[in-house]
Amino acid sequence: MTDTSWKIASRGCAISAVALGLVLLATGASQAGWLSDLFKGKKPEHAQRTQKTHAASKPAASRPNHVSKREERSSSRSAEKSQTEKSTPVKLRTASIGAAACEPAKFHLVVDVGHTRKSDGALSARNVPEYEFNLKLATRLVEKLKSDGFTGARLMVTEGKARPSLFQRVAAANRMNADLFLSIHHDSVPDKFLEDWEFEGKKSKFSDHFGGWAVFVSHDNAHYDASLAFAKLIGAGLKEQNLKFADQYTLPVMGRYRRDLVDSKTGVYRYDNLIVLEKTAMPAVLLEAGSISNRDEELQMGSAERQDVIIGAVAAAVKDYCGPAPAPMQANADRK
Repeated sequence: MTDTSWKIASRGCAISAVALGLVLLATGASQAGWLSDLFKGKKPEHAQRTQKTHAASKPAASRPNHVSKREERSSSRSAEKSQTEKSTPVKLRTASIGAAACEPAKFHLVVDVGHTRKSDGALSARNVPEYEFNLKLATRLVEKLKSDGFTGARLMVTEGKARPSLFQRVAAANRMNADLFLSIHHDSVPDKFLEDWEFEGKKSKFSDHFGGWAVFVSHDNAHYDASLAFAKLIGAGLKEQNLKFADQYTLPVMGRYRRDLVDSKTGVYRYDNLIVLEKTAMPAVLLEAGSISNRDEELQMGSAERQDVIIGAVAAAVKDYCGPAPAPMQANADRK
C-alpha cells in the first residue's frame, strides 16, 4: 500500500469511528444497555437464552410415584416464578446480616381464622367445631403480637360457605397490602381412620393414632422463598418446645392428603393448590396447631398452657422474620 493510499484509508477509518460514536450517542440508555452489561461481565440476552435452551434439554428427573402430573406442572411453573422473584424487589424484611431494622408498628401481618361459622371445619373428638379452636388461638395470638409492638397485626374472620370464603380471604389480605399472611387451623384425619365413641351421651368420632402440628406453604406463591423462611421459623420454635410433629402426611396411607415434606428439621410441607397459600400476593403460611380428633391432644389444644406455648413460638418467629431490632442509638434518635 502506498503512503497516499494509507492516509486515505486512515481518514476513512476516522470518519467511520466518528459516525459510530454519533450513533451510539443517539441511542437511548436502555438500548445501549448490552454494552454496559458486556463491560460488567453480564451475558448478552441471546447467550442467556442459549444457556436456558441447553438447561431445558437435560433429561427430567424421574417423578416419584405419589406425585401427580398436575403437581409436577405446578412445580415447574413455581421454579420459573422463583427465578422471577430473585430479580424482583421484595417488600418484606427478613432476619439476615445487614437487613433493615425491624419496625414492628409498620409491619402488617394478617392472622386468618381458618374456616367460618357456617363451614366450621373438622369436628373434634368431643364434638367441638374446629372453627372455635381456630378463633380462640388466632385471637390470642393477635393480642400477643400487638402487645409486642406489632400494632399492625389484624385478625381476619370470614363468613359464608367454605370455597367462596377462601377467595374472600385472599382478596381482603391483598387489599390490606399485608407483609405476611398466617392461617390458623387445627388438624384431623381422613374419615377412614376415625373410630366411634360416645362423649357425654353423644356419639362422636376420634382417632388417637395420629397427632401433632404441621406447617404448610405453596410453591406457587409468588414469594415462595419468603413463605418457606417464615414457616421454618415457626417449625423450629415449636420443635424447641418439644411439641410433637405430625409426620403422618408423608405416609402412603394418607392417600390424596399425602404431602411432600420440604424440610424435615422444621416440619414444613408443601400444599401447592391451597387457595389461601397460592393466591395471596404476600408470603403465606398455614399452621395446623395440633390434632383435635386425637382425644388427648384435643384437651391440650383447649388449654391456655398449650396455647401459650404455640403463641410464644409463633410470635418469636414473626420477630425473627421481621428482622433485627434497631440499634439503641438509632432508636433514641427516632424517638427525638
